[in-house]
Amino acid sequence: MDEQRVRGDGPPSWRRYGSPWRGRWDDEEPGVRWPWRSTLLVTALVLVGSNFAAHMQEGERAPLDVFARVLLLVASALLLWRQRYPVPVVFGTAAAAMVYLGAGYAYGPVFLTVALACFSAVVAGHRRAAWIALGMLWAGHVLVAHWLYRWLPPSRDAGASWGQELVIATWVVAIVAVSELARTRREQWARERAERAQAARRRADEERLRIARELHDVLAHSLSVINVQAGVGLALLDSDPEQARTALTTIKSASKEALGDVRQVLDTLRTPGDAPRAPAPGLDRLPELVEQAARAGLTVEVDGEPPRLPPGTDLAAFRIVQEALTNVVRHSGSRHARVRLDHTGGALRLRVDDDGPATGADAGGSENGLAGMRERAAALGGTIEAGPRPDGGFRVLAVLPSRVKEDR
Repeated sequence: MDEQRVRGDGPPSWRRYGSPWRGRWDDEEPGVRWPWRSTLLVTALVLVGSNFAAHMQEGERAPLDVFARVLLLVASALLLWRQRYPVPVVFGTAAAAMVYLGAGYAYGPVFLTVALACFSAVVAGHRRAAWIALGMLWAGHVLVAHWLYRWLPPSRDAGASWGQELVIATWVVAIVAVSELARTRREQWARERAERAQAARRRADEERLRIARELHDVLAHSLSVINVQAGVGLALLDSDPEQARTALTTIKSASKEALGDVRQVLDTLRTPGDAPRAPAPGLDRLPELVEQAARAGLTVEVDGEPPRLPPGTDLAAFRIVQEALTNVVRHSGSRHARVRLDHTGGALRLRVDDDGPATGADAGGSENGLAGMRERAAALGGTIEAGPRPDGGFRVLAVLPSRVKEDR
């Protein structure tokens, strides 16, 4: 059993819930510290305060003796277990206080031990036990103060007034109310911490997804160009060395640009708050995509001028065009593509067409590429349509909401 307790592989019901007499802290954190300091402080206050109260109520209540001090020590010492066993502690302190009052000793800080025990029980979730213990204490005081006082010390003691009982009842309700308020606040703080942790995990997941999407777009485009040019270079290495040299030059340029883009993406992993070392790409770099596609043997015709867009929309539009042209190079037999830009009505309509048949089963590109384009568009509230055209070829149509900025 002890070995199971250490390893945490005991019965599921025991691991989850623990003993019904134990507090929640002990179930969640077996190594919770004992409240030595606070218990010693309360013990000192109770002993000193009770001596002072006995002096002030001399002649009205019984003087403190050894039994009274033992009761005070027991009630105070029980608080040492208030976080581990809140239910027995709240009943134990209430019973000690009831015996203390029934013996006729002076009213004093003994009630402080009951208040702290009640507070710990309510915060630990044992509300009913705290209510019952306080109710028993109040009922016991009513019984002693209005009936049993005739046979209990001190001698010639008179019954208490009902106004005093009202004060005690108010004191009991105040203790429970403060305990309930503390429990509610603690549960609220726990929910807020859980929500903040969940939001942080969600932001981290979104950031990882964004970086993965950026790396995919950068590497897929550049590696496609490199793959095509490597094939051309190998085919013409013997018959046309000059053309092979051109292909190798294109490979060098594409790889250099890919390394730069990868570094820019990885810069976002640096210390949060640092400014990026280079601006994110946008449609103003569309001529570079056209030039890269031309080096890969693809002629790209651009219709429309790149509008001024917010940075997020500008980057998404650039990556969508980049992915679409990459798919044409890799998966289409066409050597010609058309890019049309139309910015009207607060939305950018981006269309990429090619006329050639697919060279394999992945017409229009891989599922990862198309999924990445859809995710980019959806993140901005836009849409992506991709599929074969009725007259042959393939079309990618993106609609991205945007607002023109007066100042870039």
